[in-house]
Amino acid sequence: MRRRQGGRLPVVEGDGRPGWPVLRQIAQRDPAGLGSAAYSERTRGLRPRTEAADRVVRSVCPYCAVGCGQLVYVQGEKVTDIEGDPDSPISEGCLCPKGGATFQLVTGSQRCQTALYRRPGGTSWEPIPLEQAMDMIAERVKRTRDSHWEERSADGLPVNRTQAIAHLGGATLDNEENYLIKKLFTGLGIVQVENQARI
Repeated sequence: MRRRQGGRLPVVEGDGRPGWPVLRQIAQRDPAGLGSAAYSERTRGLRPRTEAADRVVRSVCPYCAVGCGQLVYVQGEKVTDIEGDPDSPISEGCLCPKGGATFQLVTGSQRCQTALYRRPGGTSWEPIPLEQAMDMIAERVKRTRDSHWEERSADGLPVNRTQAIAHLGGATLDNEENYLIKKLFTGLGIVQVENQARI
């Protein structure tokens, strides 16, 4: 380990190499300091954070419709890193800032892990079971659809729709989710289906 001696860096490392980086650069003819001359004991000991992964899963970035490829590194059934997939013909290993932050989307400590409900007139959110939340949503969708159903327009044309429900999609929905949402909402007669990217 390198130790300061009298406020100065040692002239020689423990392994016999010059201790001061400039001396190493001169000794190794590396004036720019881009090779091993720039390494310290700490940097030589660093390992890639993906090295210990049990497996690598190919995926697609969930943000926009470009479909950039991602490599999801998993260790002990937990995601440890997400990087761009160099084999992707779309992105060739590159990710935009949002795609590069997908790891935080998956593992962020501020991400809600339970369904939350705020009662009418309530001032705080309370956790409820997911099954209860799904039942509440289904009941309200059915009640709203049934009470605002239109079979015909004012001109007498068949429309079979409800205009009392709308959907606004977000950038974290992937293609499969968007397909299922559109299929479900069209089947329910909901015609106002939008995405934030068009607003």
